[in-house]
Amino acid sequence: MLVLAVDTATPAVTAGLVDLEQADPKPQVHTLASRVTVDARAHNEVLTPQILACLETAGRARGELDAVVVGIGPGPFTGLRVGMATAAAFGDALGIPVYGVCSLDAIAADAWREIDDARAELLVVTDARRREVYWARYRKSGRIDGPQVCRPGDLESGDATAIAGSASHVDFFDLPVLPVETPSPAGLVSCAAAELLVQATPEPLAPLYLRRPDAVERSYQAVR
Repeated sequence: MLVLAVDTATPAVTAGLVDLEQADPKPQVHTLASRVTVDARAHNEVLTPQILACLETAGRARGELDAVVVGIGPGPFTGLRVGMATAAAFGDALGIPVYGVCSLDAIAADAWREIDDARAELLVVTDARRREVYWARYRKSGRIDGPQVCRPGDLESGDATAIAGSASHVDFFDLPVLPVETPSPAGLVSCAAAELLVQATPEPLAPLYLRRPDAVERSYQAVR
């Protein structure tokens, strides 16, 4: 199964082509091509060219895609909607399903590959701007808390034994840092693998903003 994966929930604009295969004991995920641009202001300009570059690198055509997986956040309003709108457009144009996954879950999926202890607890944080972080907690069985948003000083490490995510925020916590900063195409597809393989009908895409947009409509008071 050929899957297009995109994420714009963080300052990294991520696109990739992933081959997903049913296997025992768990599905196998192989990244065929990926492109990442770290620029919080470039989501709209670089995402589609990155997707086309991945198709060219992998020697695949758009018509060969079987599904799309997109990170639905949490993330800032402007960047997040670019990835979701692009994913929805590809799905609609090609007549293929689009699956949304929590972007923090995708980071956790990659981070667990760095953890040997099945009893470990993982904390994932990403930049929420306004001097805040998006966060969630995980055990091997999956997410156990979050996603939520708060100031780093208000987030207790609790039982976490390791942390992954934004390089400029993980150092706020006295925890071993795992080298996974943003969602990867493989991590995104891993989160949706069970649904993809049984061709489940995806839920409607719903962004995880967790708070009101930074940009608000200005109100004007009538002048008499």
